[in-house]
Amino acid sequence: MKKMLLILALTLCGYANAQKGSVLVMGNVSYSSQKNTGFNLENKQNGFGIQPKIGYQFHENWTAGIESNFMSVKQNFSEGDQYKDRVYGFGGFIRYAKPLGSIFSAYADLGIGYQNRKETFTNTIGQTYNDSDGFYAAITPAIFIDISKGFGLNFNVGGLNYTSLNRDSASGSSSKTKTFVFNFGQSFSVGISKNF
Repeated sequence: MKKMLLILALTLCGYANAQKGSVLVMGNVSYSSQKNTGFNLENKQNGFGIQPKIGYQFHENWTAGIESNFMSVKQNFSEGDQYKDRVYGFGGFIRYAKPLGSIFSAYADLGIGYQNRKETFTNTIGQTYNDSDGFYAAITPAIFIDISKGFGLNFNVGGLNYTSLNRDSASGSSSKTKTFVFNFGQSFSVGISKNF
């Protein structure tokens, strides 16, 4: 079975090598598409996500602010079934950045906040759903490279993520899910930044 996965991560605008008293505005956009065929079946999955941030650099190395995220995945099955997964969150973050020279900076973001997830499965019998809410915490290390006049690139290679969600289903049952993900070195994203 052949799989195709396309992930596009673009930082809309932002900067890591800023001055005290400046404002940080940044965001990530992602898109994925996957198609599976075999055994006379065809499954298609599309996903979209956006993660904007805004913060204030109150010290040469420290920035604090607010962040949000939205992610939506839709999967269609050849027999007519459909699965939707929608996640959104809102919280705060703190960043520590350390210049490694005139061009390079290393930084890490610690984000904590509220998260909601709704999963919906539709088939010929009807529709079922799971509605979850709780909190998340994430540590994301990255490298910033200043290319020219405040324009630069951000490189991220994963991090630590923890999520705790209380789930209520359409049947009236409830459960609690705790997820811990350590993917340092297993994921990679590149962003474009601008220092205003």
